Amino acid sequence: MEPAGPAPSRALRELRLHVVTWNVGTASPPPDVTSLLQLNSLGPTMDMYAIGLQEVNSRITNFLSDLAFDDPWSIFFMAVLSPLGYIKLSSVRMQGLLLLIFVKHVHLPFVRDVHTNYIRTGLYGYWGNKGGVAVRMSLYGHTVCFINCHLTAHMENTEQRLDDFERILEMQFEEENIPSILNHDVLFWFGDLNFRIADYGIHFVRESINNKRYNLLWEKDQLNMAKKKEEFLKEFIEGPLQFKPTYKFDLYSELYDTREQKSLFWFNEKKRKPAWTDRILWRVKNLCQHASNESEFSEEERTISVTLDNYISHMSYGISDHKPVTGTFGLEVKPLLSDPLVTLHPEGEWSTERDVLISYSAVPEFPSSAWDWIGLFKVAFRHVNDYVTYAWVEDDEISSNKDSKQVYMSAAEIPDTGGEFLLCYYSNNLQSIVGISQPFQIQPNGTLIEKNLTQEENSWMQKPDNLESHGEF
Repeated sequence: MEPAGPAPSRALRELRLHVVTWNVGTASPPPDVTSLLQLNSLGPTMDMYAIGLQEVNSRITNFLSDLAFDDPWSIFFMAVLSPLGYIKLSSVRMQGLLLLIFVKHVHLPFVRDVHTNYIRTGLYGYWGNKGGVAVRMSLYGHTVCFINCHLTAHMENTEQRLDDFERILEMQFEEENIPSILNHDVLFWFGDLNFRIADYGIHFVRESINNKRYNLLWEKDQLNMAKKKEEFLKEFIEGPLQFKPTYKFDLYSELYDTREQKSLFWFNEKKRKPAWTDRILWRVKNLCQHASNESEFSEEERTISVTLDNYISHMSYGISDHKPVTGTFGLEVKPLLSDPLVTLHPEGEWSTERDVLISYSAVPEFPSSAWDWIGLFKVAFRHVNDYVTYAWVEDDEISSNKDSKQVYMSAAEIPDTGGEFLLCYYSNNLQSIVGISQPFQIQPNGTLIEKNLTQEENSWMQKPDNLESHGEF
C-alpha cells in the first residue's frame, strides 16, 4: 500500500481514473471483474474508480433491504477493491441507478466537499426508473462531478432523451457554495444513454459490425448527430467508438438478439437493432473563469487536463443484454492543496494490553468541531463507517499545546488479535476524512497468544494417540 504522505505542492500530479458503465439487467454480480476493472493491467494502478450501474435489482423487497444495508453490488465491489487499498468514498442510489466512487487511501486528505444528488425523469419526473445520480467533489482543489444516467429507451425518443439530460444538468446540490454541474472543472457523463442507430436497417447494421466497419454507423448514431446540433452537448467529448455496439445481446453470449419471444396477441417481437447505448463522455470547463483571487497560485497555474487512454467494451460479461463499457483516463492536475488539513500518528508502540495515545496537528484554518473523531481502521477498510473503534477529539483529549494535541483510546476497544491498522481523522464540518496515518502494527494480547499456543500444544499432543488408536483396527 502507498504511504499516506503529503502531496507535493505546485508539481503536476498524474492521476489515473477508471470509469465503468454497465446496465446489469437486475442480475447479481459476476464471479470475477478483474478485466472490467483492469486489475491485471501492466501500467500504473488506478487512483480512482467511478462505477455507474443501471437496472440494479430494485424490486420492493430488494430495495428496502438495500436501504438498511449495502446492496449486493456495493458489497461486491468493496470486497474486490478494499484489499487493494481503495476505500468507497461515496455512493448514491435511486432505484435501479447506482454510482460508486472508490479512491486510493493516499488521496483521501485531498478529496473534500463530497456531495451527492439525484433526479427522476421517468413518468414526467415522478418515477426513478430513469434519471441521473451524481457525486461531486473537490480533488486536489479542482471541482469534479460524475453523473450516471439511464435515459428513456426506444428509437423514436431522441428528443425526450435530450430534454431529460438537460434537466439532469440543471440539478443543484443543496449545500452552499457548490457550483452548478456545468461549472465544475471536469464533468464525466456516462450510463445507459439509450441512443440508437437511426435510418439504417438491421441487416446493414449487423453486416457493418460483422466486418468491423463501425465507422459506417457513426454518422447515424443519434448521440453523434445530436452533438453536432445541440449547443449544450458540443463541449462534451467522447472517444472513438472502436468497439461493437453494446446492446442488445442474448444472455451469456456474444450473439445479438436472436429471440423468438411471443408478445401480445402471440406475434413475434421484433429483434432489436444493435446500438451503442452505453457511453462515457466528459467535459472540461474553461479554468480561467474558475480562478480565485485568494489563491496563492496564478490563473496560469490552475490547470487540469483530461486524456483518454482507452475506451472499450467487455464482451466476456454476459449477465445482462448489455455489455459493460469502460474508459481509462489520465488526469493531470496541478494540486491547489499542498498539505493535508490534519496530520496524525500513533504515539509509541501500540499493544492491545494497554491504553494508547494518538497525536495530531491541524493547519490554522482547519474548521474543527466537537463532533470530529479519529477512527482506528484495519488497513483494508471498506468505507468511512468501517472503523474498529474511535475516539472523540474533544471528549477524549488529554493534552494540548500550540503544535499538537493528544487523544486517548482505551485498550478495551482495541481488538485482542492486533494486526495492521490505520488512523483516520474525520471532519464533521467537511463530512470527509481529512487526515490519514501511515499503516502501523498493534501487538496482540499476550494472554491470547499464550492461549493459542496451549491449544496448539494440546492438539499436537493428542495426534499420536489418535494415530495409535487408528492403528488398533
